[in-house]
Amino acid sequence: MERKIRVLVGKAGLDGHDRGAKVIAAALRDAGMEVIYTGLRQTPEMIVTAAIQEDVDAIGISLLSGAHMTIIPKILNLLKEKEADDILLFGGGIIPAADIKKLKEMGVGELFTPGAPTTEVVEYLKKWVDEHPRT
Repeated sequence: MERKIRVLVGKAGLDGHDRGAKVIAAALRDAGMEVIYTGLRQTPEMIVTAAIQEDVDAIGISLLSGAHMTIIPKILNLLKEKEADDILLFGGGIIPAADIKKLKEMGVGELFTPGAPTTEVVEYLKKWVDEHPRT
């Protein structure tokens, strides 16, 4: 039996707009993945702790507040500190192309901007998990 992909979807910082995160969470769930949605105004520490406790394959961060260059690297560093950097960190929101390039260079996975088809996110996660089996 194939193991279900487990994804934590989080909203970090003071951003109170969660429609996109909920749409992605529903699309992942509809695709057969287990989804943990942490809700609004989570700290990077809360997100990483929940991801480790839930034994997820990936963390999806939704950011519309402009704090992506602070919050995403913080989550990435916490994953490394806690020896959980086998968890994929990906995200979406309003992120300029130059910042997407910098974040990917740091080790962040794909970053989806508004209008990206949910099927693209689903396929990306399936492919990533297939290529990075966890032991």
